[in-house]
Amino acid sequence: MANSLFLTTNALQNSFLKGDEQWLGCYEWKTKPSYLKLPYGSRTRTVVALSANSNSTAVPRQWYNLIADLPIKPPPSLHPKTQKPVKPEDLSPLFPDELIKQEASNERFIDIPEEVLDVYSLWRPTPLIRAKRLEKLLNTPARIYYKYEGVSPAGSHKPNTAVPQVWYNAQEGVKNVVTETGAGQWGSSLAFACSLFNVNCEVWQVRASYDQKPYRRMMMETWGAKVHPSPSSVTESGRRILQMDPSSPGSLGIAVSEAVEVAASNADTKYCLGSVLNHVLLHQTLIGEECIKQMELIGETPDVIIGCTGGGSNFGGLAFPFIREKLNGKINPLIRAVEPTACPSLTKGVYKYDYGDTAGMTPLMKMHTLGHDFIPDPIHAGGLRYHGMSPLISHVYELGFMEALAIPQIECFRGAIQFARSEGLIPAPEPTHAIAATIREALHCKETGESKVILMAMCGHGHFDLPAYEKYLQGNMVDLSFSEAKMQSSMANIPQMVPSE
Repeated sequence: MANSLFLTTNALQNSFLKGDEQWLGCYEWKTKPSYLKLPYGSRTRTVVALSANSNSTAVPRQWYNLIADLPIKPPPSLHPKTQKPVKPEDLSPLFPDELIKQEASNERFIDIPEEVLDVYSLWRPTPLIRAKRLEKLLNTPARIYYKYEGVSPAGSHKPNTAVPQVWYNAQEGVKNVVTETGAGQWGSSLAFACSLFNVNCEVWQVRASYDQKPYRRMMMETWGAKVHPSPSSVTESGRRILQMDPSSPGSLGIAVSEAVEVAASNADTKYCLGSVLNHVLLHQTLIGEECIKQMELIGETPDVIIGCTGGGSNFGGLAFPFIREKLNGKINPLIRAVEPTACPSLTKGVYKYDYGDTAGMTPLMKMHTLGHDFIPDPIHAGGLRYHGMSPLISHVYELGFMEALAIPQIECFRGAIQFARSEGLIPAPEPTHAIAATIREALHCKETGESKVILMAMCGHGHFDLPAYEKYLQGNMVDLSFSEAKMQSSMANIPQMVPSE
């Protein structure tokens, strides 16, 4: 990877390594942070701060576009009425021009604006951490690493795209943006970005998460956002759902419909999306680009790469740069997406054109879908309750460059407790799926004696998700069932396409 792609920080501490764990890729320091001291003379997680000319502390200067390197290009999004490829003018009521260009771009790399880089420097690069204590707990010969995105102001990977989306809108004079959010990581990230660029923010949060996670709502409001539970009485699409089911738990598809409706009907308002679309996954490739350099510096190559998937932004952000290296013949890792059994779009869905929202207001996208009006049961991983999968991830899955599995939430939280009690970090419910899959792989290595290198996406912390942990610890959590009948009913409403599909 070319060094010109990276922004290197100016001041770095010399190399040091103490204790059992490595924290790779660090921050610009003027003094050694006090939290790295050893108060009891015991071992602690520490940072590997490599020399000043090291790319371990580099922030990418460009986003990577996987489409440029795919042997077969993904199918285009279609206009819902004509079923013809979407034109830029079709998207202009929702998105600023630059994001529309990025959505359809075939360029391999796209420059990151300096103003965006400046904001990224608040928390990037993010650390790559070896989970030696978890390895010891599992008694596995595998070496487990996780790329931790929970150090951002919002506590997740979502600001990686929230910041550029709001910046591009602000550059075009947009004063209001609207969005949906599930667990609240995306809504809080967009609210954070809007506070930096003086843009008003309005959020529709899935009702189940709105009730389960009040502190996410408070976080959004602290950064100036207006938050509605979804479905709401504010929009026509929300009122229609409430008429059918006044106690609807909502879904990301419903919340998307409400936000899109408001953006499409107000000329001074644009829509921002936290996952699914190409430009969103493009912005997230910071994660994988940093991680490749960090692993090179310690002489490790991943054998297995694992990430959770809902809409796909976290998984794609880590995996796409590694898929590029795989296509170039440099590495050959197994790349595994993990989804909830209650909303298994990759493992149970069909690969068809479908709407990205419940009301059918978005373009038709070729993706793995459970049907656009499928409403998942209210699992605690609210960010994974989406009926479809990113079209680009769906395409990569169809090409055979990755695999997928679904895991129930009790197993995920069991793994999260093991992780928290060994590594110290409390994960958000979404990455607990990746943790559970990582534990499965590590225990398999224990059986076979293989010393595989497992790389896991740890996309955020769970500090505002503690009621979910309380339910698990008190024995009140249940594995919500996946209804084949409900899925079949929803799939019956997937749009019928012209024969050329």
